[in-house]
Amino acid sequence: MTTIAFIGAGNIAKALMGGYMAARPGGEVWAADPIETQLATLPEGIHTTTSNLEAAEGADIVVLCVKPNMLGEICQSLQSIAADKLFISVAAGITCHSLLQWLGPNTAIIRCMPNTPALVGAGMTGLFATANASDRQKSEGAEILATVGSILWFDVETELDAVTAVSGSGPAYFFLMLEAMQAAAIKLGLTPDVAKTLVEQTAFGAIEMAMQSEVTAAELRHNVTSPGGTTAAAIGVLEANGFEETIFEALTAAADRSKALSDG
Repeated sequence: MTTIAFIGAGNIAKALMGGYMAARPGGEVWAADPIETQLATLPEGIHTTTSNLEAAEGADIVVLCVKPNMLGEICQSLQSIAADKLFISVAAGITCHSLLQWLGPNTAIIRCMPNTPALVGAGMTGLFATANASDRQKSEGAEILATVGSILWFDVETELDAVTAVSGSGPAYFFLMLEAMQAAAIKLGLTPDVAKTLVEQTAFGAIEMAMQSEVTAAELRHNVTSPGGTTAAAIGVLEANGFEETIFEALTAAADRSKALSDG
């Protein structure tokens, strides 16, 4: 049975631990975190320690779930035991080049970009593997990330900048839309509770339709936009105010920022 060690026990790590343990009952899981109260919140059955080295030493897979500014020092402290292990990094902006410098040039690495819906089992994660990762290691890494949502592999690491812009940061864009629609609904005379229910269920239903439909989002929009109707009036305002251009500029800014963080 594969042994997995999580370095860092924050929200994403806890989601991955919970998903993996549900999919692989009886699997050996270790978690390391300097904050003991954080370790105390983990599910039963997980071995806990405040020592990163103790957690990682006997593991086949080490999942790095720490802040990007901490990753260099932590990886260098694990370099002596990195051989033959798979390292999975969820740290935004940290390239495989940097990870290989810190862990050793022959280390098997998967870099991934998850998003926060992983916390409710509905995540979207982009994955990139170095040449040193075997097919078996890539399969095992994918299995871990797939326990909290959907995954997509990428052949070019720089594509993760676009992944970051679209899905990594994407939930915030939808939350902003929900926030704006709820505020507008309240101004139109609805109570906050009613506005929240209407907006959230409408968003949920629209996403369900898009995911289950065989037609494009553009066709779905066209199907509910009758000429001269209420939807057409609203869409007209959005288009007149440069809705599509604004979305493109926003995602471009996010992708550029991701690239800058990686380059830095």
